[in-house]
Amino acid sequence: MLRLGRRQFDTHESVIMAIVNRTPDSFYDQGATFRDGPALDRVERAVSEGAAIIDVGGVKAGPGEEVSAAEEVRRTVGFVAEVRRRHPDVVISVDTWRHEVGEAVCEAGADLLNDAWGGVDPKLAEVAARYDVGLVCTHAGGAEPRTRPHRIAYDDVMADILRVTLGLAERAAALGVRRDAILIDPGHDFGKNTRHSLEATRRLDEMTATGWPVLVSLSNKDFVGETLDKPVRERVIGTLATTAVSAWLGARVYRVHEVAETRQVLDMVATIAGHRAPAVARRGLA
Repeated sequence: MLRLGRRQFDTHESVIMAIVNRTPDSFYDQGATFRDGPALDRVERAVSEGAAIIDVGGVKAGPGEEVSAAEEVRRTVGFVAEVRRRHPDVVISVDTWRHEVGEAVCEAGADLLNDAWGGVDPKLAEVAARYDVGLVCTHAGGAEPRTRPHRIAYDDVMADILRVTLGLAERAAALGVRRDAILIDPGHDFGKNTRHSLEATRRLDEMTATGWPVLVSLSNKDFVGETLDKPVRERVIGTLATTAVSAWLGARVYRVHEVAETRQVLDMVATIAGHRAPAVARRGLA
């Protein structure tokens, strides 16, 4: 069981986390949801298409203009409060590595802190415990926030992913974060080259076997682009293929841009696996 905000998710329930970037320079949508109106429209559409979690980010992951903690708070806190007012039952996640931002968004109504940079600020887990919210524990290969990997190497990338994420998860639980509100994330592309991200996907069942719910953030990432030699706007098919593999191997939460397409992929995989009935079953029965 995974319990976030007002929602409980069963063991075989695949959960969509829709990305809403509150940045003017996001790599995929180039700031399309930086302003409040388009961002709130994006939330409405994502929820209607099947997203249970909205992931709000105030700083793009890659290198770029410096964004202070105060500016990150300005971009996210009021928006989180408004989404909470409009959607009392949706799970609100905030993608941040800073404990100051974590405190502010939790005060505004966030249910989950998505720490994509692997616990670089150890106080963030303390904030999650104090506010009784969830925490995503991610493997980032020791990278500093907003840096790209350079000639990084692992003796065994999955062994390192397990060592780091399980350590972060157990530390969070020891601090008082509910065990049913902790997720682990292999951190595709974070502190990894394309081959590392592909291997992490291929061996994802080693993460799901730990019993911790696994979140994957695959959407239109560089490892998909390099695998298929496609630019950012042409990576949806590769992303969906990777999503299907991840679903078959047991991932629970999917951080995505394309909600409706992802919902169809996850429903198809769940039905093949026997965890979901077909929506309609008439063929050969009339």
